[in-house]
Formats: sequence, C-alpha cells, structure tokens
Amino acid sequence: MLDLLINYGLFLARTLTIVVAVIFVVASIASILVRGKSEKRENLQIKSLNEKYRRFARSLEFETLSKHNFKQIAKKEKNDRKAEKKSEKKADFIKKRVFVLDFNGDIKASAVDLLREEITALLTVVKPRDEVLLRLESAGGMVHSYGLAASQLLRLRNKSVSLTIAVDKVAASGGYMMACVADRIIAAPFAIIGSIGVVAQIPNINRLLKQHNIDYEQITAGKYKRTLTFMGENTDEERDKVRQELEETHDLFKDFVVQRRQELDIEKVATGEYWYGSRALELKLVDELMTSDDYLMMAADESDLFEVNYEVKRSLMQKLPFAVQGLFNRG
Repeated sequence: MLDLLINYGLFLARTLTIVVAVIFVVASIASILVRGKSEKRENLQIKSLNEKYRRFARSLEFETLSKHNFKQIAKKEKNDRKAEKKSEKKADFIKKRVFVLDFNGDIKASAVDLLREEITALLTVVKPRDEVLLRLESAGGMVHSYGLAASQLLRLRNKSVSLTIAVDKVAASGGYMMACVADRIIAAPFAIIGSIGVVAQIPNINRLLKQHNIDYEQITAGKYKRTLTFMGENTDEERDKVRQELEETHDLFKDFVVQRRQELDIEKVATGEYWYGSRALELKLVDELMTSDDYLMMAADESDLFEVNYEVKRSLMQKLPFAVQGLFNRG
C-alpha cells in the first residue's frame, strides 16, 4: 500500500511538472506574439557620442575628485553648456555634424543591407558641412557583394559628402575596395591593409568518384556555362578560362582603386599582398595613422557626433524557435 502511494505521488509530481512546463511554453509564446505585434520591424538608432564622452568624464570626476572640486567642475561645465546653447541660437551659427557608421564585413558582405539603409537615411538630412565616418572591418569576400558595398559609399561621394574611413583592425581585398572610396583613410598602426588581388579555389573529388565507380554527368548549353567543377574532371582549357576571368576581375579591381587613389603605384601594391598600417602609410594606401577613437575624441571638441545604426528585428517566426530553444536550455 505504501509503495502504491509513493508511486501515485511520483506520478502526480511528474504530471504537475509537465502541465506547468506546457503552461510556461504557451505563456512565453503568447508573450512573444503580443510583443511582436507592438514592435516595429525596422528601427534607426541615433546615439550622441558627445554625451557619451561627457558621461564618462562626469563618472570619473565624481569618483576621483573631492566633493568641492567636483561641484566646481560641474558648475563650470553647466555654465559652458549654457553659453554654447546661447551661441547656437545665433542665426549664423552652423555646427558641423559627424555621423558615425559601422561596417563589419563577412565573406558575403551581409552588412551591406544595413549600410544601404543608413546611407539612404543620411542623404535625407546631411549638409555640405557634415561628415560621415565609417568604422570599417573586413577581410574581404565576394566581388559582387563588396562591389555593391563600395557603390553604397559612392552615393555619399556623389553628393559631395565628406567621407572618412577608419580601419582599426583589417580592411583587405573587398574591404580595401570599400576603403579606397573615402576622401581620407585612417588606420591603426597594426591594422591589416591591402590584399588587392583575386582568388578562386574549389576542391575536386573526381578521382575519388572514379575509385568507387561513380559516374558524374553535367550537361550545359554554352561552352563556358561551367568551367571548374567540384565533381567533374577538370581540363587545362577550363583552368585557363578561370584564370582569364580572375585576371579580368583583378584589372577591374586595380582600375577602381587607382581612379580613387591616383598617387598609388598600383602595380607595386596590387600583388595580393597585405601590409600593416605603418607600412601601408608609406605605400600611400592610407593617409594617416590613428585609431577611430582618437579621431572621434578630437572631432568632439568642434563637432556634434552621432552614431547611426539601422536595425531589423526578427519576425515572429524567426523569434519563436529561439524562444522555445531557450526554454529547453534553461530546463
């Protein structure tokens, strides 16, 4: 009888646990649905970097200065802000704005979808006195994808908007294709710059297929519809055709770079090699050695800095799997 009661109790406990889990899952899904209806899928975020720097300064001063000294500095800063606002009310006062964008590129240059929206937004308000600073990080990737990213930056140049590109880590290959569009390129001393070259590579398992008596057939219309393949037997003619296409793409790449940086010895730098920032400066691949942080802090003295980010929120169908997965992970 005691064993029966114990088993019955365990059964009730398991049942209650399952019911609670089901209720929790349903409630979580309902919450996601409700939030999803009220949230906008697209959002342009603007953050004042001047205010960010002021918050940093106030926090450090509060912790490191005496109470008396902190009050004096706070009072002076308040008076300075009042005087600044008063001068801004003058009809002839025009303060420069620096809009800060970020591009973190993968092999597909996926971030171009966000970049194009950010640039479109800026072109609705930007004035000739303003500047755009792009913090660029990319080791390159697909030619057509980075060609589009560079074309988005050209939209700014075509509207006579001053464009500065800052490279703190790497801007190589397609990344440098984007960078050379700028009026000015700054780079950290050990940033990786260059790699003006083109590469194509593909594994081939044709011999493995033959060893196992597996046939591979490929039917095309057009002599060069397919050249090198993953499973077929490649020929010297096909290899030569791919090599010719790479050379043509390389020539286009070099022409694009030299049109925008005419001081370059293009044959010297378009070897596919990359250089660190200090050497890149000597080769005139960049214009100045400086981190983006230093550039912005100096600009903050005379300009209003605004960090601009375009975000696209996940749809309900995209959110749901992550939410359910999160529930199981917590369990």
